[in-house]
Amino acid sequence: MAPDPSRGKQNRLGKGLSALIGEVEGVGLAAPSESPSGDAPVTSVSEFAVSDIRPNPAQPRRTFSEAELEELAASIQQRGVLQPILLRPDPDAPNQYQIVAGERRWRAAQRAGFKTIPAVVRDMDELQLLEVGIIENVQREDLNPIEEAEAYGALIKRFGRTQENLAESVGKSRAHIANTMRLLNLGESSREHLRQGRISAGHARAALGAPDPDPVVDMAVAKRMSVREVEALVKRLKDGSALDAVAKKVSQSDKDVDTEALESDLARVLGLKVDIRQGSKGGELRIKYGDLEQLDELCRRLTAKRG
Repeated sequence: MAPDPSRGKQNRLGKGLSALIGEVEGVGLAAPSESPSGDAPVTSVSEFAVSDIRPNPAQPRRTFSEAELEELAASIQQRGVLQPILLRPDPDAPNQYQIVAGERRWRAAQRAGFKTIPAVVRDMDELQLLEVGIIENVQREDLNPIEEAEAYGALIKRFGRTQENLAESVGKSRAHIANTMRLLNLGESSREHLRQGRISAGHARAALGAPDPDPVVDMAVAKRMSVREVEALVKRLKDGSALDAVAKKVSQSDKDVDTEALESDLARVLGLKVDIRQGSKGGELRIKYGDLEQLDELCRRLTAKRG
């Protein structure tokens, strides 16, 4: 059976990306040479006008830290752009270019007041453009969880990729791809919490076990809940309890080791069950008795005069 040329091209893209990015980030590239992936040749590094370059419309990364951009811009002002970016000719605008990899450097160079930036140009189709953007960001851990999930979803929806060959291309396990793509079941408000880093992917995946995940995510953000608290909340929601009531119980049951140890010490001394509940403004000490005799004994001990 003859090999499928399109599949071979997809596989080579993922495996050859690190070598490709390595060449792009090198210095002193001379005449065009054959790329490690065997596709189009890599051209030499040249200076391109910043104004002739625009972001990749399929760029998976949508969130850029202002602090990181300012820090990089300050570094570029002192040392210049040390690593060339990767471009492709803009298919809709002659003599213009789209960024394939290196948008953060391009943004920082603009802030630093640079008029040109070193770059390498390669011809790439839409699939390569999207896939290289995803792989580069994933390898450098530049994507937040929802950006990563949306990028995988775009590859599957637009280009018919499967979770198996996505895993091969980006160097992740199929389970990682599947778990990440589960985040696409969240509503837009929950996705925004993830984009802004208000919750982790662990919080989000735990919330997805609830009949309605988005209110759970909102509560996790508002109450600064841990992943364990969200898991406990969702577990109790499955019996049909109301969200607010369950959240209160979970909050009350979440005690640190020191609090639990103090409860045990007091219970041993008093012979009664002790419940310590801490809040933002103090807390409560509850001592539970079973009958009036126990209450009388407790009152006696609390009011007894010391000799």
